[in-house]
Formats: sequence, structure tokens, C-alpha cells
Amino acid sequence: MAAASSYLFFFLSFSLLFSSTLSACEFRVGGLKGWRKPTGDELENYNHWATKNRFHIGDSLYFKYENDSVLVVDKNAYKECDTTAPLLKFVGGNTTFTFDRHDYFYFISGEPGNCKAGERLIIRVMVHWEVVIPGDAPSPQPGHSGGSISSAAVGFAASFKNTVFMAALGSAFSISQFV
Repeated sequence: MAAASSYLFFFLSFSLLFSSTLSACEFRVGGLKGWRKPTGDELENYNHWATKNRFHIGDSLYFKYENDSVLVVDKNAYKECDTTAPLLKFVGGNTTFTFDRHDYFYFISGEPGNCKAGERLIIRVMVHWEVVIPGDAPSPQPGHSGGSISSAAVGFAASFKNTVFMAALGSAFSISQFV
């Protein structure tokens, strides 16, 4: 019984730890300089900056700009710097765009020449996989044919569940050493 309550305590602790670290973030595009046509003296372009970050559903991009616009476009319009048919257009000077799905998102400037000069951005929003343990899945309804789960799959799932728990436990122990 004591082992079960210890397991529950650690599981709840890690659930809280992971849920607090997965909260949404706002990323300021272009840093203090904002969304603008590159001058050529930047150490990195927008896409280089994007590769250093991890974007998730719920995160947002904040664009600060003057005498410009932000266009959300498809992949082909991005490649061609085509501003004629954007999916979305923002012109207010302060734009926040929130990611509502995993996918690639393409942004370009609406000002002529700015996109070709480097004012464009590709963002990849990461996929979050849920692990469903077969024992936790609902049973098939009567009259519906459902595939059976092999004992190897159940064994793998149990092993995976234990591995994740042990990894989380090890992480907590490591973290506690620095606190």
C-alpha cells in the first residue's frame, strides 16, 4: 500500500511539473527591432532565429512593425514572395498570432521588396503525441469488431509506462540536487 501511495505521489508531482512547463509562450519576432526589412548587418535572419526555438500549439508570435504588414501565406506564396492572395493580412502595427494546430506556418512582409530582402519567416509548430496505454483504452462495444491487442503490445506498453515513470523520477532526483 505504501508503494502505491508513493507511486501516486510521484506521478502527481510530475504531472504538475510537466503541466507547468508546457504553458503557452509568446515570442517577439525580431526582438527589440521588431518585424522589419533586414538591413544586412543582422547576425541571423528570421528563419535562423526560428530554428533556435520550439513552438507548440497555444504559443503565439508577437509582431511589432511600422509602415509594414504581416501576411500569413501558403508555402508557394512564401517561396515566391507573392503578396497577392494572403491567407491572413495584419496591418495594425501590433499583431499577435496564436498557433491553433501543429503544422508549418509561413509569414511574409506585405511591403514590396521586403520579403525578397529577407523579411519572411517559417514556423514549425511541434506535434504533441499522446501515449495511450492499451489497458486504459475503452473496451469495444458489443457488435463491433475490434482488433485484439497482443500480449507483446501490452508488455511494451507496461514497459514504456515504467520507463517514462523512472525517467521522470530520475529527473526529479536530479533537479532536487540543484535546489
